[in-house]
Parts: sequence; C-alpha cells; structure tokens
Amino acid sequence: MPDETHARAGGRRRWWTLLAVSTAQLLVVLDSTIVNIALPSAQQSLGMTDANRQWAVTAYALAFGGLLLIGGRVSGLLGHRRAFAAGLVGFAAASALGGAATGPGMLFGARALQGVFAALLAPAGLSLLTTVYTGTRERGRAFGVFAAVGAAGAAVGLIAGGLLTQYAGWRWCLYVNVPVALLAALGTAFVPHAPPLRTGGRLDVPGALLSTAGFAALVYAFSEAEPHGWGDPKVLALLGAGVLLLAAFTAVELRAPHPLLPMRVLLHRARGGAFAAITLMFVAMFGFYLFMSYYTQTVLGYSPVESGLTLIVNAAAALAGSLLIAGRLHGRVAPAALIVPGLVAAALGMLILTRLTAETSAVLGAYLVPALVLTGLGLGCVMPPTAALATAHMRPHEIGAASAAYNASQQLGAALGTALLNTLAASAAAAHLTSAAGTTAAATVHGYTTALTVGAAVLLGAACLTSLLATPRPEREPAAEPESRPAYAAEPEAAVAQQVSRT
Repeated sequence: MPDETHARAGGRRRWWTLLAVSTAQLLVVLDSTIVNIALPSAQQSLGMTDANRQWAVTAYALAFGGLLLIGGRVSGLLGHRRAFAAGLVGFAAASALGGAATGPGMLFGARALQGVFAALLAPAGLSLLTTVYTGTRERGRAFGVFAAVGAAGAAVGLIAGGLLTQYAGWRWCLYVNVPVALLAALGTAFVPHAPPLRTGGRLDVPGALLSTAGFAALVYAFSEAEPHGWGDPKVLALLGAGVLLLAAFTAVELRAPHPLLPMRVLLHRARGGAFAAITLMFVAMFGFYLFMSYYTQTVLGYSPVESGLTLIVNAAAALAGSLLIAGRLHGRVAPAALIVPGLVAAALGMLILTRLTAETSAVLGAYLVPALVLTGLGLGCVMPPTAALATAHMRPHEIGAASAAYNASQQLGAALGTALLNTLAASAAAAHLTSAAGTTAAATVHGYTTALTVGAAVLLGAACLTSLLATPRPEREPAAEPESRPAYAAEPEAAVAQQVSRT
C-alpha cells in the first residue's frame, strides 16, 4: 500500500510538471506573435517611429535567441526546477514592466528582459520533461502535449492578440502573461526536485560570448533583411559576422574542457535530423502564419479577430497531430515515420494555397480549411519526435545544452522564415505588378503564392534530409554505450536513436 500511494504521488507530480512546462511553452511561443498584433496600437500610444518600432519584436528575439545556450548551461548549474521557477517569475516581472511602459525605451528594455528570462525558461522546461518522464508511453504523451501547446501557440497568439488589442488595449497583450506565469511558478512546488549538476567546471566564457554574439547577429540580420533586403550592406555584414562568430564558437567548443555546447549534441546522426527538421519546419510555418494573417485581412477583408479565429482550425489540427498521432505512436514506430510524413503533409497544405488567385471564390472551405488542417497535422506530427530525439541519450549535464540547441533551432528557423519568405513575397509582387497588367490585389496574391511555393519546397527538402539522417542503418550500427543509450532503447525505434556519427 505505501508503494502504491508513493506511485500515485509520483504520477501526480509528473503531470504537474507537464502542466507547468506546457504553460511556460505557451507563454514563450505566444509572446513571439501576440505583440506583433498589438504593435500598431503600441506605436501610436507610445509615439514610436516607423524606424524604431521593430525593436519591440527584435529586442525579444535577440535576447532569446542569443542567450539560449547560456540559459541551458545555467539551468543545469542551478537545477532545472529552480531555473524554471526563476525564469517564470522573471518573465512575469518583465511582462508587467512592458505593460506599464511609458515610452519606447521602457518597452524595448522590458521586451529584452522577457527574452532573457525566456532563454532560461525554455531549455529548463524541456529538460524537466526529459528527466521526469522516462517511460516510453508516458514520454510519448508528455511530449505530445508539450508539442501540441507549442504548435498551437503561434495561432493562439494571433487570436489572443487581436481580441486583447481590440477589446482591452495593447498593454494587456503583456499583462496577460503575469497571472499565467505566476500560476505556473506556483505549480513548480509539485515538480520533482532536480538537484544542480556538479560538473566541476567553470562556465565556458569564450563560448558564451561567441555564441551570444553569433546568434544575435544572425537573428538581427534576418530581422533587418525584411525591410531592407538581403543585398543591403548592413544585412550582409551581420550575416558574415554571425557565420564567423559561430565558426569561432565551434572551434572553441571543440577544445574547451567544459564546453557550453558539447559537439556530440550536434554530431549525433538522428539528432542532427531532428534539428534540421524543426529548423526548416519553422522556416516554412512562420512564413505561412504571416501570410495567413496578411491574406485574410488585406485580400479577403477579415478583421484581425476574424483572421486570428480562422487559425483555430490549424491549432486544432496541431493538437490532434501531437496528441492523437505522434503522442500515441511514440515508441511504436521510428521517429522518421512521424517526422517525414508530417513534413510532407505540411508541404501539401501550402501547395493547396499556391492555386489561389485574386479572383478565387469559396476560399475558406476549398482552400484555407484543407491547408490549415494539413499544416497543423504536419506540425503536430513533427514536434514531439524531434523534441524527444533532441534530448535522447544525453548525459545529465548535457540535457540543458541539448534543450537549448533545440529551442535555438526553432528561433533561428522562425526568424529566417519570416524574413526570407516575406522578402520573396514582396519581390514577386513587385515584379508581377510591373510585368503584367494586373491589379494590386493580383500582384499581392502572386507574391504570397510564390513564397508559399518556396515554403513547400523547403518542407519537402527537409523531408528528404530527415529521411537520410533519421533512417536506421543496421549494418553500420555500433554497440550502444551504456551512458548514451536512449530512454526508449528497447523500443522499435532503437535502431534510429542509436545512430551516432563517430568523429
């Protein structure tokens, strides 16, 4: 009886962990989109110029993307539960500061602080799930819920942003984070204790500086490419600096006794496929969300709230894909059997929209709903197995780094996708307007369909790459080392998870 009671208590603690981590994941993903909807109102209220208003978004992205690897290391040093709680409290405080902003500088600073605490919160949360859920079926359900929240978060952000801005004011797009974050922080009292990891090494300061500068330079370059174009000298300089800094970071990490990002995190064959899949998925999907917002409002005449509500279809499909497909099949099929079809399904959803013209009728039922369902199902099938592979068979002191690298992949993909596909759409629309005797609406739709064609090609390329990296090669499979055996090594996908590039 005592053992049964203890088991029930342990089960409750695990589900409290899932609830708290999923809430935090919603905050992080939602905050990336909700402020975009509120930005025009915030600009008018605070007197921001057209030139500096982008910093309300860029400040968050720079801090978040640039500090993720440091956040993963700090999470391990503090203990994942303690780091998770600190990240939630800090995120709530920064959100309150941003909501009370009296000028542009105060808002930009608060957004940067949000990014700092999100960089601690995100890897700590994924690390907690990895360490708390060890059974195959439980882990499948947990990662399914976690991924469903993440997949639906962007759509929820658009919906919530429209509703809050229209009916409560733009400040509530930031204030709403406070009670949610504090409730999640209170829930960490029920999360199993995770002691700090004593690795005996100091913080890899050169690696920390180089990774922060490199990621920040790339994210900033992507954000500047959208308004100024990819050929702008400033954009090219930032891209070059980012690549050089990350190359220097790699060289430092290969020689560091206690690296910030151990190279075995990236050189694992199946894990590399997971990182590639989630990065390219976010490249395509964040461009897709952007175009859904623009197309429904500028061409179809939807209000911001109606445009956001349309994306409920996508959010519901993502939930179904994560919980009913990926969550239930975790441990029963190889991860590639979920990731590759998910990428292909999302690509097909985007290809449906490439048939649109300015004169297309019955758009909602014939085009938008099928596209939203397919992209949602695809995203829902990709996120759980990639999150699981990203942290599988990691040593305890490397889980934080792997979690941070996974979140960094998402951030870079989202930033690149928004900038790249928006630039392609604008260029295609301008070229169509000058070369064809069409209307502005026709040129706009042509720009959208061109960018979505590229997005679909990115997803199909990701499917091919993932199938190569994440498909097992039994004839080459080495004996698994005890410390690197995945949590689900006895399951059917063991051959996939045990593929390691020995370098």
